[in-house]
Amino acid sequence: MHTDEITNWLKETDPARLDRLYARADSIRRQYVGDVVHFRGLIEVTNFCVRSCTYCGVRAENLALKRYRLSRAEIMDCAKRAAMLGYGTVVLQGGEDYGIAPAWFANIIRRIKQETNLAVTLSMGERNEWDLAEWREAGADRYLLRFETSDQELYHKIHPSVPGHPTRLALLRKLRQMGYEVGSGVMIGIPGQSYASLARDIALFRELDLDMIGVGPYIPHPATPLGNGSLALTLPPDEQVPATEDMSYKVIALARLACPDTNIPSTTALATINATNGRELGLQRGANVVMPNLTPVSCRPLYEIYPSKACVTEEPTDCSQCLRGRVQSIGRRPADGPGNRRKLDYRPQPQFAF
Repeated sequence: MHTDEITNWLKETDPARLDRLYARADSIRRQYVGDVVHFRGLIEVTNFCVRSCTYCGVRAENLALKRYRLSRAEIMDCAKRAAMLGYGTVVLQGGEDYGIAPAWFANIIRRIKQETNLAVTLSMGERNEWDLAEWREAGADRYLLRFETSDQELYHKIHPSVPGHPTRLALLRKLRQMGYEVGSGVMIGIPGQSYASLARDIALFRELDLDMIGVGPYIPHPATPLGNGSLALTLPPDEQVPATEDMSYKVIALARLACPDTNIPSTTALATINATNGRELGLQRGANVVMPNLTPVSCRPLYEIYPSKACVTEEPTDCSQCLRGRVQSIGRRPADGPGNRRKLDYRPQPQFAF
């Protein structure tokens, strides 16, 4: 894949050309994944985290943050609400919390699979292979683990590694071997991210043959080194990717061209920076998934990866009605079923020159 062409699109500012990019991505989306939108109900299980990521508000060093873990009963209540609302999947997400015992969590996964028709997606950080295998055996269908950036020098500055852990890319490949559907993605516009490295990220999406790609703009958190200025990662202005709404749409569109059959969400971060129609524009520029929040309203403000997150006060039923209305307003319809990736037997080479 020629990353120079991707880089040129990332730097493109001409509205007419960008309209052509978005139209092409929307056409590819319609051709390969259709007009349905998959609803993945998000359950933020825990905001405890052992990591010290320099961009994340739930980092271990944020001592001002009140910590929580949902109980088994709370998680099951959320999952049953997802089934009642007609969602096809629940996403159990949390910090890298070793207070979540593998067997306890496996029991919850097993109960969700036994008591509902939901697919179960996990996003619980870099757990060891034994935990991941146990959860897969319990019935978990998918695992999300964003590699954040393919620039290894930048990665180690923003995401300090734990000795003895495999790299995220190695872990993504191991998850595939275990039989999970695998999702990953990056932040857009984090300080130190160049256009060239973001173009390599998009090429890597295709190389990894991802089943889901999650991308969203970097939103600074004041309780982090990057957010409070104690860590400065600077590039010349003509090299630094901006953390903007428009750049997010470009990456969604280019990801769709690179990976035509992959599930791509229009994220909460987009709704945070554009509450009016950020999700809708994402869906019109290549995305086909939304992730309504099912976490108890009392806990949502505490899962503060970034500040001022959208939809922290909406009850699940209200959120569902709102999102369904937004999806239908752009001529799309909510999907039935778990929404597994319909993987192509043959993927055409992406065309970025048009």
